[in-house]
Amino acid sequence: MSDITLRRASAEDAQVVAEIGAETFQLTFGHLYAPRDLTAFLARSHGVARALADLADPAQAVWLAEQGGAAVGYALAGPCALPHDEVTAQCGELKRIYLHPAAQGAGVGGRLFNTAIDWLQRGGSRDVWIGVWSENFGAQRFYARAGFEKVGEYGFQVGTSIDREFILRRRAESFSNIARGAA
Repeated sequence: MSDITLRRASAEDAQVVAEIGAETFQLTFGHLYAPRDLTAFLARSHGVARALADLADPAQAVWLAEQGGAAVGYALAGPCALPHDEVTAQCGELKRIYLHPAAQGAGVGGRLFNTAIDWLQRGGSRDVWIGVWSENFGAQRFYARAGFEKVGEYGFQVGTSIDREFILRRRAESFSNIARGAA
């Protein structure tokens, strides 16, 4: 996967961002939901309108990972919107890192992660938050190696299903004191 390139996405990429988001969410989590619930969720959370809104928001950034000109994943970062009492307006959130299964395990996720974290820290160190499904053990191990700790939980709703999500945080001071080498 050495021919993977990362680039900042623009409004012209909305269709691609929507497609890779819907595809990777469905491949990874689709088996958990009723088809009707999944279809409605994907239309709302991974549709072109949502991608356009994310790309147009100056407080957010999206990066595409591409191989041979085709998107294999993306990351989305911006202000934290997780439901936790300690979230402030200064907090950042790694909102999504989605990778096609063929791109997993080749360092692409780490590159997207580092790019998003660097962008979130561009104005100075700040707390970064992540929401992760309670059953996504690989992601939890990855984030723990990168210095994130579980600080809460919430319910993530997809139709009639409510998934148990963990809220992870890495404090601002750890970004200035610890190298991201573990990520």
